[in-house]
Amino acid sequence: MTPIPYGFGRTVAGTLDELRPRVEAALKAEGFGVLTEIDVQATFKKKLDLDFRPYVILGACNPVLASKALAAEPQIGLLLPCNVVLQQVAPDKVEVSFADPKAMFTFVDNDGLNPVAQDAEARLRRALDAIG
Repeated sequence: MTPIPYGFGRTVAGTLDELRPRVEAALKAEGFGVLTEIDVQATFKKKLDLDFRPYVILGACNPVLASKALAAEPQIGLLLPCNVVLQQVAPDKVEVSFADPKAMFTFVDNDGLNPVAQDAEARLRRALDAIG
């Protein structure tokens, strides 16, 4: 996987349908729940009649961390929840990518968010490690 400045991830063997339950279980183990889902492939097909690879964006939220972030910065909801992308890049390979909370919060000049961002990043990295 190509490094990106606003996230982290890895390529994992399998299909998107096989990986998704593992991703959700790893997120749950770190206190995150999936609040939203965007099936990009289905949306592009329906709205644009465009064929696209399997690509899903999950909006993951840890309520404890979200409440701390909102207490420190009321408008931080514009940068929530934490997005997780699963995209099929080959028949047997899926890229799993997580938005980096520390990178997202650099838009906000509020040092009170640093501990929340560091905690969220550590949890998401552990979730990624648990996926494989």
